[in-house]
Amino acid sequence: MATITLKGSAVNTCGDLPARGTRAPEFTLTDTALRDRSLAEFAGKKKLLYIFPSIDTSVCAASTRRFNELAAGNNAILLMISADLPFAHKRFCDAEDLKNITTLSLMRSRKFAEDYGVMITDGPLAGVTARAVLVLDEENRILYTELVPEIAQHPDYDKAVAALR
Repeated sequence: MATITLKGSAVNTCGDLPARGTRAPEFTLTDTALRDRSLAEFAGKKKLLYIFPSIDTSVCAASTRRFNELAAGNNAILLMISADLPFAHKRFCDAEDLKNITTLSLMRSRKFAEDYGVMITDGPLAGVTARAVLVLDEENRILYTELVPEIAQHPDYDKAVAALR
C-alpha cells in the first residue's frame, strides 16, 4: 500500500507500483470503440502508461493534452488509462483533437488498478486510480515509474519522456 495525498489529505492505494526491471502485468482494458485491448497488442514498441483519476478534472485533462503533444514524432505508444467510460474519453479526445494517444478504460474490470497498485482505497476518490506513469520497453519490462505524491499535481513529463528514449 502506498500513501499519497489529495489536496494535502492522506489517501491510500491498494498496493505499490510494479518494480522497475520487472515485467509489467498483462491487462485487458476497453478503448473508445468498446473493444477490449491487451498489453500484448502493443508488443514491440516502447510504451508510456499514464494512469489518472478522471479525464473530467483539470490536471488530468491538461496532462492528457501534454502527453498527446509529447507523443507527436515519438515512436512509442502512449496509453492514457482511467476509470472513465470510453464515451468520456472519446468526447474529450474528439473535442481536443487528440490523435497521438490511445485512451483505455477500466470499464469492464478494476483488475488493472489492483495489479498495478493504483486503486485508491479511501477518501473521496476511493474506487478510481491514483496518478502514475510507467514506461515499458518493447518487451514490457518496466523502465520507469512515478506515483505522483499529490493527486492534484502533474507528473514529471521530462523524466517520463527521457525514459522513452
